[in-house]
Amino acid sequence: MTEDMNQFEVNNFEVGDRVTGQVTKVEEKQVLVAVPASKLDGIIPISELSSLHVEKASDAVAEGDELELEVLKVEEEALILSKRKVDAEKAWENLEDKFRTGEVFEAEVKDVVKGGLVVDLGVRGFVPASLVESFFVEDFADYKGKQLSFKIVELEKEKNRLILSHRAVVEEEKGKQKQSLLDSLQTGQVLEGTVQRITDFGAFVDIGGIDGLVHISQLSYEHVEKPSDVVAEGQNVQVKVLNVDRDNERISLSIKETLPGPWDSISDKAPKGSVLDGTVKRLVSYGAFVEVFPGVEGLVHISQIAHKHIGTPHEVLEEGQQVKVKVLDVNEKEQRLSLSIKELLEKESDENFDYELPEETKGFQLGEMIGDKLKNLKK
Repeated sequence: MTEDMNQFEVNNFEVGDRVTGQVTKVEEKQVLVAVPASKLDGIIPISELSSLHVEKASDAVAEGDELELEVLKVEEEALILSKRKVDAEKAWENLEDKFRTGEVFEAEVKDVVKGGLVVDLGVRGFVPASLVESFFVEDFADYKGKQLSFKIVELEKEKNRLILSHRAVVEEEKGKQKQSLLDSLQTGQVLEGTVQRITDFGAFVDIGGIDGLVHISQLSYEHVEKPSDVVAEGQNVQVKVLNVDRDNERISLSIKETLPGPWDSISDKAPKGSVLDGTVKRLVSYGAFVEVFPGVEGLVHISQIAHKHIGTPHEVLEEGQQVKVKVLDVNEKEQRLSLSIKELLEKESDENFDYELPEETKGFQLGEMIGDKLKNLKK
C-alpha cells in the first residue's frame, strides 16, 4: 500500500512543478538533492545551479542547503531539477519592480568580460563598458568582486536581457549635488575652485560639481592678453561669485575680486613727494592720466605738465609715452592720485641756473670794474 502511494506521488510530479529539496551531496558537475515525498533522487546539473557560469558545483551550494527547485524532467530513477529557473523567476519579479521605480541598488561584480561587467541578480545582468563610469576606464580588472550601485536601464524578460548602469547612478548623484550647490550659491560668496578649461574668453572653474566662468576681464587687475598667461588647467584658485542664473545653470565668477585691489596700500606705494615711472594712458583737455602701477592712474593737471603755457596736453605729450612724475597728493579712500611732471622739470632748471650763475656773476663784476676805471680817468 505504501509503495503504491509513493509510486503515485512520484508519478504526480510534472515538468514545471516547484519542490523543496535538501542538498545531500555536492559533486563536481552536479548536486544530489533529497526531495520529501519522493523515493527518487533529485539531481541538479551544474548548468542549472546559477544564471552565471559555475566552474565547480561547490561554488554555488553546500551540503545541507535547503533549496527551492523546479522540475525540469521526470525520469524513472531521478528528478532533474533546476535552481537557476526558480531564482530567475523570483529575480525577474523583483527586477521589474526596480526597473519601474528606478530604484538604485547595490550588487557585486561577479566577472569582467569583453565589453563590460557581469552581475548576478538571480539572472545575468550586463554592464556595458560605456555605462560603468562617467569617465574612460582603461582596464576593468580591479572591478571584479567590487560592490557597486546600479540602476536598470533595459529589461526584456522574454529575451533574458538585463542591462545595468553604474554611470547613471553617478550622474544622477552629481545632478543632485549640482542642484543643491546652485540653490545654495549667493552673490558675493568666496569659494575654492579648480580651473577645468581655458578658452579665449576666460576660464571655467569647478567649484564643487559645477563649473562657473571667470571672464577674461575678471582674471586680473592687469590687462590680460590670453587667459593662459594668468591661469593653468588644474590650478587651485579662489573665486568670488558675481552672479547665479539658476534657470540656465550659469555662474559668473571673479578671481580678480579676491585679490588685493590696485589701490590697496597706495599711500605706502606712492607717498606724497615720491617720484614714479609712468605711462601716459589718456589725454584729455584738462590734463593727462598716467598709469604708475597696474590699474592705478593718476592725473597730471594741464598746469602741472610744463613750465610754459600750453593750450592742450597733446602739444607736449602723447599716449603710450613713458614719463617720470612726482606725487603731489594721494587719497586712497577716493582712489585719487595727483601728479606733476613740471615739478621734476623745475629741478632740472634749478640745476642749470646754479651751474650758469658763476658766469653771469663774472659778467657783472667785469662791468663794475670797467665802470670804476672810467670814473678814475675822468678824475
